[in-house]
Amino acid sequence: MTCDASRSLSRLLEAARETRDPTVLGEHLVNGLRETLPQTSWAGIYWLRGADLVLGPFSGPATEHTTIPVSRGICGRAVREDDDQLVHDVREAEDYLACSASVRSELVVLLRADGRIIGQIDLDSEKVGGFDDNDHCVLRTIADSFAGLIDTDALVDAA
Repeated sequence: MTCDASRSLSRLLEAARETRDPTVLGEHLVNGLRETLPQTSWAGIYWLRGADLVLGPFSGPATEHTTIPVSRGICGRAVREDDDQLVHDVREAEDYLACSASVRSELVVLLRADGRIIGQIDLDSEKVGGFDDNDHCVLRTIADSFAGLIDTDALVDAA
């Protein structure tokens, strides 16, 4: 398995030369992810605010799920279980919150700063099995770099 996140990482690092703002860097990230992982129909960042995940930058169709309690859905499960989620077929997941009738698979990777969860990157695909272990590896690498680049104080200020 190759885990090459270099193209997305170089774009992210380039943007980080200008700012550490989580929203600005997040916009670069989600747009870049849809290019890096072309099977992605929607990419977004949810920030953890208490017991809720609050939608930040995203790329793709608008969603009604702008706030998700951590008690619900695959995104909430990632926080509850403190573990990334790779779901090959969302129709088989009892806790899936449908953002779009066409979504078939989902990949959720947690964002951490100083060992605590600060949010997550959420990817949707319209293909069953749209994401695999290599995609998870790529996104995990990108998520770790992104979390290290952003100004986490700005997240506290925005809460």
